[in-house]
Order: sequence, then structure tokens, then C-alpha cells
Amino acid sequence: MSLDQEPETPSLLNRFLRLRRGPWENLATVIIAVGVFMLMQPFALSLFTYSFVTILTGTVMFIIVSHFPE
Repeated sequence: MSLDQEPETPSLLNRFLRLRRGPWENLATVIIAVGVFMLMQPFALSLFTYSFVTILTGTVMFIIVSHFPE
């Protein structure tokens, strides 16, 4: 084993499982953005129907993960 090997970068799943604030806040923000898109689109009534629940889920998730360690 040589000493000049690069350290492994953690996979996306490992980064989420460490319960750090950054990746979870990004995911919550994406969920909120998807909910806003669902609210504003004129194509499918079912997407509009679940848009408020999606935005609310993202908002609650953001509030919870804002208390995770940095």
C-alpha cells in the first residue's frame, strides 16, 4: 500500500446519512421548489392538488434540518 493514494470521497448516500446540515438543506430547498412548480403549472390538476402538501413538507423539513450540526 502506497502513501500517495488519494482519500476516497464520500458517496452521496454517505453524505446524507451523516446528518449534516448542508445536503439536507439543499434537499429541502429542492422539495420546496418542486412544490412551487407544482402550484404554478397549468397542466395537471393532481399536481396542483398536492402542491401545498409538498411545500409544507419541504418547509417543515428545512426547519428540522436547520438544527442539525454544521
